[in-house]
Amino acid sequence: MQVSIESSERLERRMRVELPAEQINESVEKRLKELSRSVKLDGFRPGKVPISVVRKRFSDQVRQEIFGDLVKSTYFEALSQENLLPAGDPVIEPVGDVPEDTMAYVAVFEVMPEVELQDLSSASIRRQAATVSDADQGNMIEKLRKQRTTWNETEREVRDGDQVIISFKGFIDGEAFEGGTAEEVPLVIGSGAMIDGFDAGLIGSSAGDKRTLELQFPEDYRVETLAGKDAVFEVDVIKVSEPDLPELDDEFARAFGVEEGGVEALYLEIRSNMERELEEKIRSDLKQQAMDALLEINNLEVPKVLVKREAEGLQHQARENMAQGGQTSSIELPLDLFHEQAQRRVALGLIIGEIIRKNDIQLDETQVRKRVEQFAGSYESPQEVVDYYYSNKNQLAQIENVVLEDQVVDWVLEKARVEEVESDFDQLMNPSNEAAREPAGKGLF
Repeated sequence: MQVSIESSERLERRMRVELPAEQINESVEKRLKELSRSVKLDGFRPGKVPISVVRKRFSDQVRQEIFGDLVKSTYFEALSQENLLPAGDPVIEPVGDVPEDTMAYVAVFEVMPEVELQDLSSASIRRQAATVSDADQGNMIEKLRKQRTTWNETEREVRDGDQVIISFKGFIDGEAFEGGTAEEVPLVIGSGAMIDGFDAGLIGSSAGDKRTLELQFPEDYRVETLAGKDAVFEVDVIKVSEPDLPELDDEFARAFGVEEGGVEALYLEIRSNMERELEEKIRSDLKQQAMDALLEINNLEVPKVLVKREAEGLQHQARENMAQGGQTSSIELPLDLFHEQAQRRVALGLIIGEIIRKNDIQLDETQVRKRVEQFAGSYESPQEVVDYYYSNKNQLAQIENVVLEDQVVDWVLEKARVEEVESDFDQLMNPSNEAAREPAGKGLF
């Protein structure tokens, strides 16, 4: 067997394998003799067909079968001989320009890249330092109260924070426009659900009033045909209601599953949850920065076949998530939609794998147990959840992978330049309250 690498383009290899005539002829002859003992042909008794007749009748067919068998058996032998590690299955191309009785093929495939870890000392990572303050805890309680707001109808004028039931119709250049009309819809004044000026234009009105609002759509409005346009809205105020927040009492605590200890126990549980979320957010932010640093410094080309396989997996998962969420659609999510994420995941997988191998990083079982118990802590029967994970290897493997990645993050933090940055709970958990209310995202409900 002769093996040669004909060409290579980046990670692609074209490996030519020539099979010796002696090996082929010997295998063909052996197969033909076996066939002659069982083949049935008109004019001959079973097992009595002359080998010359069998050879003439079946030689080409047997030769192709032998070729297929030899491709399977010699492909991996050739890879080993050339020290090549393929990233996926090959495309086999038969070769015709070979001597008589000789067979050859070209296997086209991508190889796994060599990962050479680069120095991380130039990487800069910001570690956010924050705690949960009493004010943060108080703000969270107020948010929970607002979630259970009830609305009481009032005859007074509209104030900020009230809920109004309105009908409206929008016009541009005197013509009603698509999507600019609504009937009896609720709007909380100050919620930012409408374009700038809409809420403010209703303050001071009362039920039964009509208001004419002259407004302008933002330049970056999500509907291009409306962006930057002047508009007039005719609004009917149908109903005005004022908010009624629940009292902080035992009944309020029970509404959030706190059966014993009342408001004091609720405060403790909320603070514990906030601290857990803050810790997870800080860890997640560090992990994101560490992964970004690894990708930036280790500029790695990845096999297309692995990226395609990963993208297909992400596409399948997205379809399953949509189905579980009750979304049924005939629209096929394009594979290109997942290409960038897939490429990132494949590259990080290769880099992380090399870090673990080269530095002999062993899974920290103590941290695995801690993460499982943290996750189980949010359930009514934590020990049952813990037992479930430790009795289910697939579920536990997911936690183990997360912990192993965390250990790699710790390794990166030891190598990179880490800057401690003072922050607070709100900044970390809500990076930009203003950005979350971008004009481009606003709509007419």
